[in-house]
Amino acid sequence: MSAVSAALVPPATGATPGKILIRMRNLRKVYRKKTEEFLAVSDVSLDIREGDMVSLVGPSGCGKSTLLKILAGLHGHDGGTLEIGGAGAAFNPGRDIGMVFQQPLLLKWRTVLENVLLPADILGLDRKAAVARANDLLAMVGLSGSGNKMPYELSGGMQQRAAIARALIHDPKLVLMDEPFGALDALTREKMNLEMLRIWEETRKTFVVVTHSIQEAVFLGTHCAVLTAGPARMADFFPIELPEPRRLHIKTSAGFGDYVRRIYDLLGVE
Repeated sequence: MSAVSAALVPPATGATPGKILIRMRNLRKVYRKKTEEFLAVSDVSLDIREGDMVSLVGPSGCGKSTLLKILAGLHGHDGGTLEIGGAGAAFNPGRDIGMVFQQPLLLKWRTVLENVLLPADILGLDRKAAVARANDLLAMVGLSGSGNKMPYELSGGMQQRAAIARALIHDPKLVLMDEPFGALDALTREKMNLEMLRIWEETRKTFVVVTHSIQEAVFLGTHCAVLTAGPARMADFFPIELPEPRRLHIKTSAGFGDYVRRIYDLLGVE
């Protein structure tokens, strides 16, 4: 199946397809340093619809983070086409995108509440409304009563929850996550996977999540994009049709194992 046709597969069973929020066709990115060139992304084509949770998986150094930075507007691309928001639709990366990184990157001199409010402050949003939304988001991510604490008073998982709340404070259309749970221990990571799905179920925002974990990609994603070893090329893009709401026991099911093996095969792992 071609990359483009693979991108146009039907949505997961029972899902209501939203309009296309992101459309990539033959996307290409080259890094240049003096007389040298490095091809980071060679050919990526896919469609992401509103409300999708897309897992982006592939080997280290294959271009996953580069692709995320292009979506965030931090890098341009050197070939192909990229439409975000729909053809002709207004889309402001600063206002319409939330970012979550591998490390929480909370400012140590601001309280948890003030950290969550940071994007609202930068964008000049109404303070009273932003504080109310921040408190609602802290409750949603399980941090009620922690707003006045300093970051060092929170565990790593709790700090990452605060970072997720911060990414949602300005009500973005798209949330980009770059290995958001990679620095956590295995048990905390499992718990955060469940929290991430619960937050997605409540908000139905569009998420694109970069991960090195094949099991995490299958567990989180409504769709999975598999990239080859760098320079990134689309190996496949397919829906993940597993029962919702997903819980950890689903990892022992035959259907879950089939998706994991499919990705192993695409990546040449035996």
